[in-house]
Formats: sequence, structure tokens, C-alpha cells
Amino acid sequence: MKEERKRLARLKRLEKIRAIAKQTAALESAQAESTLTQLRALSDRTRQMASDYASRREMTDGGSLHQVGRFVSGLQALTKTTDGDAMRAQSIADAKQRLLAEAERRRAAIEERALLQERMIAKAGQTPALGSRKGSGTDLE
Repeated sequence: MKEERKRLARLKRLEKIRAIAKQTAALESAQAESTLTQLRALSDRTRQMASDYASRREMTDGGSLHQVGRFVSGLQALTKTTDGDAMRAQSIADAKQRLLAEAERRRAAIEERALLQERMIAKAGQTPALGSRKGSGTDLE
């Protein structure tokens, strides 16, 4: 019985550790999702700026046209870089989500084992119910 209680205490400690690991994974996943959202917003904004500048038609000379063209080209390159960053951030966010799910499965498995151990201890601590007693004597009495 003492070994059973030690095992239960060990499982409870392990469950706490797994809960902390899950909490850490959830925090990292949230941070990755936040980064992804920010990068997507930046990419969209940069793409919109490039489009807005590219559609301008009020240039008065070739120098202005060339300058705006270079600026738009720079914005398009920045958009492409940001899109790549967003794709990498998406991969990271997906990986963090998988790690979070795995951490939850591990925590739940330990929780289940601890509950089973508790039930086993409780069952072992119960006094067995005595069955009906057989009468003494013979059936003829």
C-alpha cells in the first residue's frame, strides 16, 4: 500500500510538470500566432502601399516617374520578403500548435494514470463485503 501511495505522489508531480509544459507550449503557440498575424498585416499594408504608389499618374517629369518606380519596386521587394517571413511564421505557428496538442495529450495521459492509481488505492482500502453466510447443519433441518 505504501508503494501505491508513492506511485500516486510521483504521478501527481509528473502531472504538474506536464501541465506546466502544456502552459509553456500554449504561450509559445500564442506568440507564434501573434507574430504570424503581425507579419500578414505588414505584408498586406506594404502590398497596398505599392499598389497605391504604382497607380499614381500625377508625375510631372521622368525623374519623378523613375523615383516613384524605384520606390514601388522597393515596396514590392519588401512585400515579397515579408510574404516569405509570413510563410515561415505560419510553419512555426503550425509546429507550435502540434507541440501544444502533444503536450495536452501527455498531460491527459498522466492525469488518467493518476486517477486510475487513486481508484486502485481507494479500492484496496475498502473492506471487502462479506457474502451471505452458509447456514450450519444439514438441509433437512
